Amino acid sequence: MIRLDNLTKVFDTPKGAVVAADHISMDVPEGEICILLGPSGCGKTTTLKMINRIVRPTSGKVFLDDQDTTGMDTQDLRRNIGYVIQQIGLFPNMTIEENITVVPRLLGWDKAAYKQRARELMDMIAMDAEAFLKRYPSELSGGQQQRIGVARALAADPPVMLMDEPFGAIDPINRAVIQDEFLKMQAELKKTIMFVSHDIDEAIKMGDRIAVFREGRLVQYSAPDDLLSAPKNAFIESFLGEDRALKRLNLVKVREVFSDDLGTVRPDDTLETALSRIDDFGYQNAILMINDRNEPAGMVTRAVARTTRGYCRDHFQAAPPVARLDDDLRKVASQMFANDTTWMPCVDDDGRVCGHITQRAMTHHLGSRYRSRSEESAALRSQPAGKE
Repeated sequence: MIRLDNLTKVFDTPKGAVVAADHISMDVPEGEICILLGPSGCGKTTTLKMINRIVRPTSGKVFLDDQDTTGMDTQDLRRNIGYVIQQIGLFPNMTIEENITVVPRLLGWDKAAYKQRARELMDMIAMDAEAFLKRYPSELSGGQQQRIGVARALAADPPVMLMDEPFGAIDPINRAVIQDEFLKMQAELKKTIMFVSHDIDEAIKMGDRIAVFREGRLVQYSAPDDLLSAPKNAFIESFLGEDRALKRLNLVKVREVFSDDLGTVRPDDTLETALSRIDDFGYQNAILMINDRNEPAGMVTRAVARTTRGYCRDHFQAAPPVARLDDDLRKVASQMFANDTTWMPCVDDDGRVCGHITQRAMTHHLGSRYRSRSEESAALRSQPAGKE
């Protein structure tokens, strides 16, 4: 949907020519988010701004949906691209409704249509239309203003959106909330988005693809997992940090790692039965007790089952924390560390037990990608010269 073909920008300065973007070529498939990442001054923002011609390219071309934009009228081009910046840029003398509907009004939308669109977008960004549409930007918090900036960019339903560090000025808690809400919107809207960020964790969370820039050049363009597991060179490795393996925890869901092989007991089972099942599932020193709805109801420990007679219903501890299938492994690892455990039961959307996840399974999953890369490299090195 977005294609950059040898896009280049050279700035003339008193000290001579400065190449801000050097023959950038990349494709962003329709409906995906591409994060432009890199240190300050690397060319990522210049590249973004050449797409909607805020910065005019020195050479190269931009294609949107296979259409060369070189000959397009600049205003027409910009009206068909949503644009969100860190500074938000709301018009202070306009109400929130007027800010959101700027582009639809310029495009000649019917009044009823653009007013309805404003209300739809307020619902989408989880803000009450009745409470906010008639207010002015100064009456809103920074996080609320940023949401309005996103809504304004979406107002005319553009197929392409450009976002320049849109959440960078927001405090971490609100930033995480807005990121989550934006990803929910994107899952429904499927816009094609280029997104400048300086935050590696944000890039991993938000991006379908990540483009890493250095000194005006595109160094690596990969899916987040490929970037983290197979950095192209020492610069990428250094930029991602020594904890890049841990960053991959954000990318993997419980459903990719969990096992449905889990021993359980019921409240009416004897402690002798509990001990036998603990022995059968030897990675545990306890067994999960579930109720008639197959929900976690408690834990029976090996120590109690070995030394006590009776029924599980009379000798259990509180149920452990659970992992949901759509949780990421970072959340699960945090829960394991906080509760000093090496495993957690997994539940489905209805809260029913469906399996378990262990630290060993998580580390094996993460390590398998590195092992496969190492094996590929070794195989290539062992090939006879000239063999492909």
